[in-house]
Amino acid sequence: MRTLFTRLAVATLGILAVLTAGLAEDNYPSRPITLVVPVPPGGAADFIARLVGGKLSDALGQPVVISNRAGASGIIASDSVAKAAPDGYTLLLNSITTHGIGPHLYAHLPYDPVKDFTPVIFVANLPLIMTINTQHPEKSVQEVVAYAKTHPTLTFASSGNGGAPHLAGALFQDVTGTKMLHVPYRGSGPAVVDVAGGRVDIMFDAVPSLQAMIQAGKLRPLAAASAVRNSVVPDVPTFEELGIKGMEVSLWYGLEGPANLPKPILQRLNGELAKILSTEAIKSNFAKEGAVPQPGSPADFATFMRDESARWGEVVRKNNIKIE
Repeated sequence: MRTLFTRLAVATLGILAVLTAGLAEDNYPSRPITLVVPVPPGGAADFIARLVGGKLSDALGQPVVISNRAGASGIIASDSVAKAAPDGYTLLLNSITTHGIGPHLYAHLPYDPVKDFTPVIFVANLPLIMTINTQHPEKSVQEVVAYAKTHPTLTFASSGNGGAPHLAGALFQDVTGTKMLHVPYRGSGPAVVDVAGGRVDIMFDAVPSLQAMIQAGKLRPLAAASAVRNSVVPDVPTFEELGIKGMEVSLWYGLEGPANLPKPILQRLNGELAKILSTEAIKSNFAKEGAVPQPGSPADFATFMRDESARWGEVVRKNNIKIE
């Protein structure tokens, strides 16, 4: 009799747990949502998180709190979300650094970049552009390639080892058959200053980092690493237009939750965010930063990340790029 009672009690608790979980999903969200951003306040990622987070808060009727957890190339932020409860109240603004390049640079991550997350939506990309210090006489990519093939001391700066600007420089060398010396910095700011000052020759980065020095006449934009011309520098041709294929490189950002995010919550988040990213207000605000919204399904984003990871993994291996 006692065994029967125990079984009934366990079964009842199981049913209550299922009913409670279902009710929580139906009432989602009933409290603030935390959006973890793997960089400090300021910069493109933080701008996108706060803009989209504010609109999502309006749509859901609950605050979306931005939590900046910088450090270790996004590993700290990613790990905190991977280990969070899969209830839709903790989300990650992931990026090319955390889920495109990073998984190939570190031998032991504290999480699986695929299995421990639920893709929600691809938010935006910021295509990179190639610039050169204006003291250089080269006024085109073709002239830079010709110069680099006879001057192996040509240098390019980046925001740090293993970041998208670094990998863009490595990819450029692969597709053009050139060799340049990589000069890593701690962030885009000091790197841009040194390129503008003539201490380093070239830099690949997104428009927000480079625009001030371009406008000041210190940097000359040579090519856009995108399928179409960049809206902020529309007179600059794409690499494709110049006959150089395979040079599409963007800083990209998306939203993910922990693994096993309930389907009703995933659908709610994706649906609201897709509507937000399709508004003219978001498009115009993104365009000012050279960003392009990318609304789509969770499956679309998962496929994109898988392709990006495979692509950058090959570049990392080919160029023997390591994080010391």
